[in-house]
Amino acid sequence: MKSLPVTFALLSALSVAHGAEPVRFNRDVRPILAENCFACHGFDQKGRKADLRLDVREGALSVLSAEHPEESELLARIFAEDGEELMPPGKTGKRLTAAQKETLRRWIAEGAVYEKHWAFEPPKTAPGLEREGGAVIDALVRKRLEVEGLTPSPEADPETLIRRVSLDLTGLPPSPEEIDAFLHARKSDPEKAYGELVERLLQSPHHGERWARWWLDQARYADSNGYSIDAPRQIWKYRDWVIGALNEGMPFDRFTIEQLAGDLLPGATESQRIATGFHRNTQINQEGGIDKEQFRIDSVFDRVATTGTVWLGLTIGCAQCHDHKFDPIEQREYYRLFAFLNSQEEPFLKVSSPGVDFSAMTAESKALEKQITEYMEKHAADLAAWEAASTPESRKVLPSSTTAILKVPAAKRSFAQKRTLFAASLGGVGPFRVLNDRYTELDTVLNGGVTTLVLAESAAPRKTHLLIKGDFTRPAEEVQPGTPAVLHPFAASADRRPNRLDLARWIMNTENPLTARVIVNRVWQQYFGRGLVETENDFGMQGTAPSHPELLDWLAIRFRDGGWNLKELHRMITTSQTYRQSSVQRVDSREKDPGNHLLARQQRLRLDAEIVRDVALAASGLFAPKIGGPPVYPPIPDGVMGQGQVKRTWTLSKGEDRYRRGLYTFVYRASPPPSLTVFDAPDGYSTCTRRIRSNTPLQALTLLNDAAFHECANALGGLIQREGAEQAFRRCTSRRPGGEELAVISRLPPPDAARVLLNLDETVTRE
Repeated sequence: MKSLPVTFALLSALSVAHGAEPVRFNRDVRPILAENCFACHGFDQKGRKADLRLDVREGALSVLSAEHPEESELLARIFAEDGEELMPPGKTGKRLTAAQKETLRRWIAEGAVYEKHWAFEPPKTAPGLEREGGAVIDALVRKRLEVEGLTPSPEADPETLIRRVSLDLTGLPPSPEEIDAFLHARKSDPEKAYGELVERLLQSPHHGERWARWWLDQARYADSNGYSIDAPRQIWKYRDWVIGALNEGMPFDRFTIEQLAGDLLPGATESQRIATGFHRNTQINQEGGIDKEQFRIDSVFDRVATTGTVWLGLTIGCAQCHDHKFDPIEQREYYRLFAFLNSQEEPFLKVSSPGVDFSAMTAESKALEKQITEYMEKHAADLAAWEAASTPESRKVLPSSTTAILKVPAAKRSFAQKRTLFAASLGGVGPFRVLNDRYTELDTVLNGGVTTLVLAESAAPRKTHLLIKGDFTRPAEEVQPGTPAVLHPFAASADRRPNRLDLARWIMNTENPLTARVIVNRVWQQYFGRGLVETENDFGMQGTAPSHPELLDWLAIRFRDGGWNLKELHRMITTSQTYRQSSVQRVDSREKDPGNHLLARQQRLRLDAEIVRDVALAASGLFAPKIGGPPVYPPIPDGVMGQGQVKRTWTLSKGEDRYRRGLYTFVYRASPPPSLTVFDAPDGYSTCTRRIRSNTPLQALTLLNDAAFHECANALGGLIQREGAEQAFRRCTSRRPGGEELAVISRLPPPDAARVLLNLDETVTRE
């Protein structure tokens, strides 16, 4: 180690001489420290070693020397040859590379300047970005490409383009007629034709379905309660609310507030209460002998973690048992967030039909019940006389349910039993008949039909305590609702306890540096297969830095200041030349940027699980376009419903319901339809912010043998017989086949040709 100062001075001089770009803490240094050092020398005070903190400058001064950087203890430790002195220690299994050591050496030589974590700083607009929409996206992408000596790819061919944007905006492939119309329109004005195509797709009711699936993944939506019993639940009205909100272009701030706290809005509507189903997508344990409080607490844990991931892009849940190991989030702050979500009841909401005023009907029903009770009390003697006069012979004409009531002592009969007897005896005509008929009508509407799961604030707030190691049986200090200090201030009301509505408004506050970035990043991810921040669920210290920070901030500011308009965000991205690029691999970009982080081309992306079948339905002509409604039960393999603890039935849907979009398929958490699992659909147990894309033999076998796909193949085979193999090929791939391709398909019997077409890589891929 005696040669360190000389080596240090020499390399520093060489860096200056060659004009090397200065080291940036956030870009270059923080990732090294986060990966190798912060676990022992980071934010978590209890886990901190040697009382040394490297995530902030004040904590690191003891191992940094401003006057003589080459003598810094930090450098001595990372270059140590003695295993006892070397950092990180060998027992951790971590090793700094030579390049990482050099980066740290240069950073110290340049003054060891710290920066606040980029995601906790407000987004900033770079100068010179006055252009509109897609032009700014293209300019910022090209700027980065030029630095790396790359150029953008040319625009994709028209057939690829219409297929790509149709699947991205609606989740459905274009029909041959739509393709032909687009190709014809392009002849006179390609830009106008493409712009009109994007507008048509954004206004399609299927747009809401496509992007509802994106959001429902994050909401951990499924149609059953989870755990071992996994009983079915009714919450599809929440799913339909999401579809409707996205189709109508509901601003994202309102979209957020209604889901987190719609019931707390002044004069909350039924729709706003349905929206609170977002946090009723937690599991419900119906096993016997459980501690209900334990599982209620588990649900709140889930809601806190989900809220942090979905809207803040932070691993808030990591502070449940102790201070966060990497991000500046204390355990106490975790439980302050917990307090917002700890004072809710979990009722069912009876959902009305359009135009039905449930509040008025409930009030009328209660009034009628009172009137009927008074009438029956007034005529109790008449009923007693009728009972006394009745004979076994006369009772034979009565329904068995009525004769059963006659065996119940009069003093123990319920209101419903008394009403049944009066209707059978004295109430056939007159005032009772009028009152009873109306009451029965109201009771049918109020107590039958559709319900959904919602949140409602408790009349008396629960006390919230910090839980030692996250154990609900070990409460410590009491805490009040609050937010992490590292983020923008929380404006608490002076005259009342903060609630979920305050939390929702804090999240959507324009001073929040995270939410706008997080959402535009996830939308970008859908279009390019990867976010500008690759760790889309972690914008904290352990997350990756943005590949295009200026672009991320510009999109976030535009989204936020433009009224939180999701459709405008879709429009800007899909009309950009960056989005419209060809996805064909290039030698130069593959060598310089094999992961395509710099966006020199587009990406080929396999379709989501539900859309794989949607494409098969559309290609085969079976697709039923109905929007919304209860879940459906398409064909699934035999025996699937016997895989869980409780064996359940799967009654196949009939008619158009059999051929509806995968979005509407009933999903049991414990035993989902295998075709969804095989194609990587999330399980609904926790929030999913990015689907993985696997490539396995099981997927090909599913496309060939699953009953639902077999039906599609049979229908497509009939279409081949009627319209020819070329038309079927177009319906599956959105392009015309080459001569050799058509020859191969045409030699096959129609059923086999159909199975081959539905199993093509192109059919299950965006392009």
